[in-house]
Amino acid sequence: MSSSRRSFLRLSAVVLPFSRISDLFAKSAINKPVVISTWDSGQIANGAAWPVLEKGGKALDAVEQAAIAIENDINCCVGLGGNPDRDGHVTLDACIMDEKANCGSVAFLERIKHPVSVARKLMETTPHVFLAGVGAQQFALANGFKLEPDKLSPDAEKSYKQWLIKAEYKPVINIEHQQSHPKGHGPFAPARLEDGSFNHDTMGTLALDAKGDLSGMCTTSGMGFKMRGRVGDSPIIGAGLFVDNEIGAATSSGQGEEVIRVCGTHLVVEFMRSGLSPEEACKKAVERIVKPNPERAKTFQVGFIAINKQGEVGAYSVQKGFNYTVTEQGGKGKVINAKSYFA
Repeated sequence: MSSSRRSFLRLSAVVLPFSRISDLFAKSAINKPVVISTWDSGQIANGAAWPVLEKGGKALDAVEQAAIAIENDINCCVGLGGNPDRDGHVTLDACIMDEKANCGSVAFLERIKHPVSVARKLMETTPHVFLAGVGAQQFALANGFKLEPDKLSPDAEKSYKQWLIKAEYKPVINIEHQQSHPKGHGPFAPARLEDGSFNHDTMGTLALDAKGDLSGMCTTSGMGFKMRGRVGDSPIIGAGLFVDNEIGAATSSGQGEEVIRVCGTHLVVEFMRSGLSPEEACKKAVERIVKPNPERAKTFQVGFIAINKQGEVGAYSVQKGFNYTVTEQGGKGKVINAKSYFA
């Protein structure tokens, strides 16, 4: 063997390990803090979460503030300002999950303004994870939450009266509306379609704080004019929201029944565990939803957003028109259009 050949091999033996170490450091570089929310109305949610994160606060506190802000927005499709069920009553679902796998959920909750805070109180003060209906309301009242009037917002009342004319019950994907609406809450929202067709939507937020911990929340008033008692994926851990502090977190929006069928957000996190990026993981989960019946999948929308432990974010949806909001260093929210299965 020539001396030049031996020298090259010795150099390669030294350089290769260093290159691998360099790749390892590049992979583990963390972008933090960062907060991501579904839809462009996520600017409201992120705007409330960011001050918490910017000051070094916990991701859990940030996502709760995000939910409170959007639940307060009477023009949005979540909270008590959202569309009612077919009997004319607004029912709310929400869940929250922290970096230690602590979680709380409430469903079919009536006349309580901030279901996400009720879910957090349940998580922190009881051995339970999930309360529903009258029991959830009783728990809220026992813990100082106020009982709000059983009254629809003006916009919701108008939409409900329009819906009653035909009283049809099927999802409507109004792509033209979602692209032209100034608030742009996606294909089913902001729930005020002029033709009275119903829609549904969810606000989900995921955050990575300065300490590198993840948390998430999901809140909704559910499918507009739904059957009384219907609950979608939003309050279900592993369907509407899942957080694994070693890997990442995901949340969803759209037709909850389809997300429940595949345990959607848990699936996204597991795909990230296998090494996929957040966007790739969301895409794989969407493909899992579409695969059993692609023709039927053309009739509904589901979108996932995800964040991994390195602070990388991504999203993917069944139909075009799904977007999400990301806020990181600088504190200005950026709205991004997600890629979709159907163009």
